[in-house]
Amino acid sequence: MRSQWDALLKNLGEWQGSFTRLSPQGEILEDIPSIVSLEGLNNNQTIRQTISLGGSEKVLEYSSLGRGVLFFENGAFSQGSIQLGPFSEFGAELGLIHENRRLRLVQLFDKNLQLDKLTLIREHLAGTQPEQRPPLRVDDLLGEWQGEAVTIYPDWRSSQSYPTKMQLELNESGRLRQSLTFGDVSRHDATHLRTITSTATVKDSIIDFDEDPHKQIQVLLLPDGASATSPLKLQLRQPLFLEVGWLIQPDLRQRMIRSYSDKGEWVSVTLVTERRVPCSS
Repeated sequence: MRSQWDALLKNLGEWQGSFTRLSPQGEILEDIPSIVSLEGLNNNQTIRQTISLGGSEKVLEYSSLGRGVLFFENGAFSQGSIQLGPFSEFGAELGLIHENRRLRLVQLFDKNLQLDKLTLIREHLAGTQPEQRPPLRVDDLLGEWQGEAVTIYPDWRSSQSYPTKMQLELNESGRLRQSLTFGDVSRHDATHLRTITSTATVKDSIIDFDEDPHKQIQVLLLPDGASATSPLKLQLRQPLFLEVGWLIQPDLRQRMIRSYSDKGEWVSVTLVTERRVPCSS
């Protein structure tokens, strides 16, 4: 696999867009124009990152990567908390990249482990045309999706690749039924596939997986074909995951999942690239 630093270099350039701050219910609170520039110095041995956000500017320079970040070969990445603990803030950023566009999502939880703030960052390279998609709807996701997942690990063990399949359908009562087949990261063996089936309530732009009242998972359907998946409240001593989805084209979607063990330890990041299976006539 390409080195982590080389994968970071896939993000070089001037990215223009906006930071959209959202409530835990997905309501848009503010939308701030942004320019994020990543410039390679000293033959790309150092990165200078300039963040211009609503009239303020911050400049960072770094020559190494922190413990909480991992990059995929195409430049997609995740950074954030490496440990969940009581009375501490917790959160992560999940960043997807496709051609001249990036879509990033920041999910933050407060000291009571409640979902607190979300920021959706939509960007395109300077000099190119942005191609934003309309807000995501449930109907956009119905059907069968087949893809390939790559899981990478913070302990530098070898990455794992494996096929994925997701089936989404609405039943007679209007509940969403999801069947998901993927590598079993909890067993540290992504070649072992397992299938999970669950159902959810759909209300406008919120999908609520509410079968277990002690472990509610919420999916927010967001602008530009994006989705944000997270628990409404984190539970200590239980595994958890944060996810971002991006419907890039009607039949092409990316998802990234950042996973934590029942000890609250960050254990992996998975990037899924999937295509909708055409309906047989």
